[in-house]
This record gives sequence, C-alpha cells and structure tokens, in this order.
Amino acid sequence: MDGIGQIADSISAALQHRLPHQRKTQRGKLALLLVTMLDVRSANLMDLAAGLPLEADRIDIRYQWISRVLMNPLIDPDAVMAPFAREVLCRLAGEDQPLVLILDQSKLSDRHQVLMLAVRSGERALPVLWRVEVTEGAIGFAVQKALLDAVVSLLPDGADICLMADRFYSTADLISWCQDRNWDYRLRLKGNLVVRDAEGRMTTGQLAKDRVFALENVHLTARKATTNIGVIHDPEHAEPWIIAMSATPGYLKTLDYSARWAIEIFQA
Repeated sequence: MDGIGQIADSISAALQHRLPHQRKTQRGKLALLLVTMLDVRSANLMDLAAGLPLEADRIDIRYQWISRVLMNPLIDPDAVMAPFAREVLCRLAGEDQPLVLILDQSKLSDRHQVLMLAVRSGERALPVLWRVEVTEGAIGFAVQKALLDAVVSLLPDGADICLMADRFYSTADLISWCQDRNWDYRLRLKGNLVVRDAEGRMTTGQLAKDRVFALENVHLTARKATTNIGVIHDPEHAEPWIIAMSATPGYLKTLDYSARWAIEIFQA
C-alpha cells in the first residue's frame, strides 16, 4: 500500500472512531479527499482533481467525483467536525487560559465569502466551524449568530471564552450576543459608529482623533449596546485599533486584540 493509501486508512479509522454511525462510503471518500488536500496543499478543486489518486485518467471525471462528495446533503460538515472540535476545545480549556475564539470573514471567490470560527492554539488558529455564503459584501448577523450558536454546544462546561472579531456588520448585535452568554470579547469597531455617553455623542473615529483611549459603559449605535471601548493608535499604523470589550478598558486590555492574529493551520 502506498503512503497516501496508508494515511487515508488512518484518517478513515479516526472518522470511524469518532463518527461510528457514519456510512462507510462517506467516510472513505472524505478520507481520500482530505489526504489529497494534504498532499497537494491546496483547497482549489482543480488542484485536488489533478492530485486525486483515482483510476480515472481524465481530470474532469475526478473533478466531478469531488463535486459530488462536496454537494452530498448527507454529509454534514458540522457533524463531522464536532467530535474533533470538542477534543481540541477540551484540551485547550484544560490549560487554565480562556479559550480565544476568532471570527473572521474571507473571500473565497468572486461570488463566495466564508465566515470562519477558529480557536487559537499557541500561534495557530485551528478552524472549528464555518459558513459559506454567496455575497460580495459582509455576511450578516443572522449567519454570524447561527455559527456561534452551533459552537456553543461544543464548548466544555464552565470554560472562559473570549471572542475576537474584526469590523463586522451588526457589531451591536454581536456584543449583545456575547453579553447574554457572559463571554468576554474584543471586537474591533469601524470608525463611523456612533458612541453616546453622559457628555454627548461622537463617532468611534473621533475618539481616536481626540486621543480618548478608554470609555466605560457607553452606548454604541442606535441599538444602544452598552459596552466599554479601548483605543490604541500605534504611530507605525495608519489606522487605530478601536476595540469594544467587556473588560475595564486600558492599554493592555486593548492590546489583547493582537491575539486575533494567528496562522491558520491549513495555510501553514
């Protein structure tokens, strides 16, 4: 048996152990597809088709095989990822540090965007769950909420969570969602959001211009989400960090947002 076949068998055995009720044909196809991705180091379907170890000589036939696997409605990505995600999250929770979840949106193609939820492990970001949407702009809060709701069931009981996210649409809704679940958060804000405190209203961008580095219990946007805000403007960076947070704002608490930058394991 060649090396690819041995690795595929090992992956298939891992899937069988964690997903004992999954059909053998699904398990075998997923294992073969995953080992091909590890071999070609790409998620591009044409690259995968070129490297797929099937007897079919024509690349278009191998491409169709991959497409059928990916479009199979009986293969639920959340269900496949769940046992692996639980293991990783439980292990990281045992390190006596908050679980840092990273929510990010990336462009996949001219039509598709992916909303990825990952967990920080050292200097790596390990993908946990994701959603792919046909859109040219920001993925809305309804999809964000569905993704976050899905990960809640995978988290160890009593784990401390800190959510890191960039300048998302419907940030006030995201803040409220975190507060309802007693999650810590560091959410970078756009510069055009309206902030209201006892002295009046201003934009988040104006905070940075006026060198206001910390505000507590302010109302954000017309939704009036109550939050704390910290601001850092490094002279070496063109734009400031304007960070909504549950913690008492200060330089170090605002700097926590740097934990969002980690290398995604599938890009390493």
